Amino acid sequence: MIGIRSPIAVVVGHVDVGKTLLLDKIRGTAVAYREPGMITQHIGMSFVPWTAVEKFAGPLVDRMKLRGRIWIPGFLFIDTPGHAAFSNLRRRGGSVADVAILVVDITSGLEEQGVESLNLIRARGVPFVIAANKLDRVYGWQSEENRPFLFAVEKQEWYAVANLEEQIGKLIDQLSRLGIEADRYDRVRDFATQVPIVPTSAVTGEGIADLLLVLAGVSQRFVSKERLTVHEGPAKGVVMEVKEERGLGTVVDAIIYDGVLKRGDLIVTAGLKGPVSAKVKMLVVPKPLDEMRDPEDRYKYVDEVKAAAGVRIVGDGLEEVVPGAPLFSGPLDEALRAVGEEIASVRIESDKEGVVAKADTFGTLESMVLFLRQMNIPVRRADVGPPSHKDVVEALLSKRKDPAYGAILAFNVKVPQDVEREAQSSGVRIIRGEILYKVVDEYVKWSSELKAKALEAALSQLVRPGIIQLLPGYVFRRRDPVIVGVRVVKGTIKPGYVLVRSDGREVGRIQQIQEHGSPKQEARVGEEVAISIQGDVMVGRQIKEGDILYVHIPEDHFKQWLLQYKAYLRGDEKEALDEYAQVRKNWRK
Repeated sequence: MIGIRSPIAVVVGHVDVGKTLLLDKIRGTAVAYREPGMITQHIGMSFVPWTAVEKFAGPLVDRMKLRGRIWIPGFLFIDTPGHAAFSNLRRRGGSVADVAILVVDITSGLEEQGVESLNLIRARGVPFVIAANKLDRVYGWQSEENRPFLFAVEKQEWYAVANLEEQIGKLIDQLSRLGIEADRYDRVRDFATQVPIVPTSAVTGEGIADLLLVLAGVSQRFVSKERLTVHEGPAKGVVMEVKEERGLGTVVDAIIYDGVLKRGDLIVTAGLKGPVSAKVKMLVVPKPLDEMRDPEDRYKYVDEVKAAAGVRIVGDGLEEVVPGAPLFSGPLDEALRAVGEEIASVRIESDKEGVVAKADTFGTLESMVLFLRQMNIPVRRADVGPPSHKDVVEALLSKRKDPAYGAILAFNVKVPQDVEREAQSSGVRIIRGEILYKVVDEYVKWSSELKAKALEAALSQLVRPGIIQLLPGYVFRRRDPVIVGVRVVKGTIKPGYVLVRSDGREVGRIQQIQEHGSPKQEARVGEEVAISIQGDVMVGRQIKEGDILYVHIPEDHFKQWLLQYKAYLRGDEKEALDEYAQVRKNWRK
């Protein structure tokens, strides 16, 4: 065992809410108060030691009585923008991220990518805090560089505080509609049930101290020491990005969350076609933050990195690696097995009906499948990469069992033209997009419409229940055909429906329905209309004025109404069906 590592904190939110600027401010304030050599920025992350936080936020630390009570070494902030970074921070059974900061523009509230990020955070079960950023834009707010929020709010005019509370109230209401209870962090009484909101300004630095202290508190309460314990053994990590680097070829930017990775180690990760192995030729990390000013000399080569760390890996054969893939070092057989098991937990191949899910990375694919399961949408096939001929075939097989599952959901991937044409000709729907919940919402809307049309078509083929009464004094023709005035007592009647008496004897078939001389396609409960009845029937013999007649429902239609579709009948139609069922029993006696 090496010891306890820093929690990995991912920063997510809508575009232009100030995520990158907020991280820049955190790094800047940490650098200003750091002890020599204690802050190192790795690729995609920044290490902020707790000692730097204590020096920066000293008065607030003392007010909150946290000095000496924090055991985490600091934080490793993931600074890759966008929610895709959070998706790729995956490991079997959850997320590499230990905690998250959801950044929200306090003047705009929760926007669509913020909702997307929130859905991903909740799906992975990651504890989080909300940074209500752009505090400096609240009308009337008087800012002061790097001041804690608790100190700042005490110095404001009442109307500035009122404006802030109005914006926070709107955000709390938005979150409440999403099923999340939240409040300003200094008013939270139970962090297990309420999400803390910390007002911040990435421009002035106000609230940054509060944010770091709240994040520390959430980390220590909801992230176990066991999870943060790291070991001396082979490295375990996740691929964040794959790219071409001049002079180095294809490189992998990865986060190592456990163990040690050394130059010369054999690593195993994954690509579209399966596991990928490579020998580590170089390990590259950025120089300390205070040396990042020189763009010509900002990286250094190291012989090993220890968790938790961000590192660029140089080696041959990395071209096929996919972001979000697991990464293991150590004996080849063990690493291959570990990668295979983890990828198998993400990919889905089954013969059950369900949609086909495709995504650009293993991380986004896993997030997609999690979200679909939350929505109770079954998945037949899930894999990384653009939709293919095989995906269309799989969707077509699902469609034959249930038309609503004849769909391919393509998240963050392009659809080849030949696959698009094949899907169209096969009647398979491809839904593509870059916002996960929008892709799923579009699918839900499409499948609902499809099911509604199918239901409407099925119901239109069934004879609906109905009961009529012949109105006294309204016999217009006694036979050939009978034309009489009737009241629809319950249910519905239509031309073509067969009428029977209460003893089961058939009266005849409705030829036409008229109201005030105009034909009608149906008549419902309460309506009084004239109908013509074709059959061997005569008023005064088989039927009389005032008689009650029933719509004859064929046996298979009757069973379908009772067993499948009764919920789709109106209340009076249900009563008509029940009454018809009762008189049917008398016919058999």
